[in-house]
Parts: sequence; C-alpha cells; structure tokens
Amino acid sequence: MEIELNVPEDRIGVLIGKEGEIKKRIEELSGCRIHINSKTGVVRIECEDPYKFMRVQDVVKAISHGFNPEIAMKLLEDDMTTLEVIDLTSYVPDRHLQRIKGRIIGKEGSMRKTIEDLLNVHVSIYGKTVAILGDVESVAVAREAIEMLVEGAQHSTVVRFLERKRRELKMRGMEWY
Repeated sequence: MEIELNVPEDRIGVLIGKEGEIKKRIEELSGCRIHINSKTGVVRIECEDPYKFMRVQDVVKAISHGFNPEIAMKLLEDDMTTLEVIDLTSYVPDRHLQRIKGRIIGKEGSMRKTIEDLLNVHVSIYGKTVAILGDVESVAVAREAIEMLVEGAQHSTVVRFLERKRRELKMRGMEWY
C-alpha cells in the first residue's frame, strides 16, 4: 500500500528529526517506509501491513497538525490511542478563527490545559485546525467540549461539562490518571 500526504513546510523538519532520527524511529516501530520531499512537503508512505499503514498515516498527520513527535508516536505504541482533527473553518469563517482559537486555548493556555488534564488527552491548535490525541471516548468528549467553546459556551460551563463527563467515564470503570 502507498499514499502521499502533504505536510506543512514548517513541520517537515519535525517529521524528519535531528539527523533523521524521528523518521527512522517511525519506520522501525512500524515496518513502513517513509519518503519525504522536503522541498514540496510531500510525504509518501509505503507499507505492507494495512493496520500499520493507517497508524503511520495518523502519526504523520499528528505531527503535521502540530504535535510533538513523542506524543504522535503514541499512535504506534498504543492501540487505544486515536487522532481526531477538527477543521475550524467548517464551523466559523476565517475572520473569526483567531478569536475562536483564543477561546479554545484560554487565558495563558488554561482552557486547553483543563481539557488535557481532565480527559488525559493531548490537544494541538495549529493553523485552522484543532487536533486531539487520546483514547476514543476521551477524544469524543474533548471534541464536544471544543464544539461548545466554538459555539460560544462560557469556559465555566465547559469545565463543569468536562468534570461531569470525567465522573461518568470513571463510573464506567475507566481510569483517568
């Protein structure tokens, strides 16, 4: 199997890593081959294993959406980890993006940190997108919280929602540490 993905110019170096270490590590963990054209930003992934093929695509997408490679590689190491990318332009026009991203981040990063801490997820706000990395149920709740913020809900309302959802998930036997 083979696919080509476009990676933003400023994220190519992150994907390659110092002396190619990140690229090599992804290849070693997955058994897939990654070819990077640093001039065009085109990344070609080749892989025989369909599951690993999909996971490597997610790792490349996670890095291209602003995640640190160490966090992105959790997608290869843990079957329960998933990536979701929210395109903010499907919710608001470009002229409102800065304000909406500010609402999601919160004062000095407090809202983003609250979402991450309460749900044990990672959130990256990059360009016109918000990417969430974590287990499936937590990512779904984080997405809902971000949608609430985009729609104008107060931060305190979203925090109460997150705390309630965290309790519900804990009650179902999930661990949230």
